[in-house]
Amino acid sequence: MDKILIDTNVILDFFFDRKPFSENASKILSLCEKKKLKGFVTPVMVSNVYYLLRKTAGHKKVIESLKQLLSIVDVAIINKATVLEALNSNFKDFEDALQNFSAPNEKEIKIIITRNTKDYTTGSLPIMTPEAYLKAIEA
Repeated sequence: MDKILIDTNVILDFFFDRKPFSENASKILSLCEKKKLKGFVTPVMVSNVYYLLRKTAGHKKVIESLKQLLSIVDVAIINKATVLEALNSNFKDFEDALQNFSAPNEKEIKIIITRNTKDYTTGSLPIMTPEAYLKAIEA
C-alpha cells in the first residue's frame, strides 16, 4: 500500500468541488477511505483548510467535515526540527516546506501528491499530480 502526503490544494479541490480537479481529489480520498492507500495531511493543512472552509460554512459544519477527513487520513508530525528545516530551506512557500519536511517524520511516506509540482522542486521526495498518480497506479 502506498503512503502519500496529500497537499492542501488537493484537499481544497475536494472540499470546494473545484472542477475539473475535484474528481481526481475524490478518487485519491476514496482510495484512502477504502484503505488501498494510506494518506497523510499535516496539522498546518488542517488549520488552513479550516480557515478557508470557515469563510463559506459554519464552524460546526467545517469541524464535521474535517473529522470525516481525519477518519480516512493520518496526520504527519511537525516538530521543532521540521519547522527549522522548513525555515532553512530554499522553498518559496513556507507551508509547502513544512509539508515536505514533515513527510520523512513518518518514514513511510514515499510521495507527495500536489497540483503545484513546481513548488516542490527543492524537495527530496517524488512529487506527482493526482492525475499522474492515478494513471500510474492504474497501469
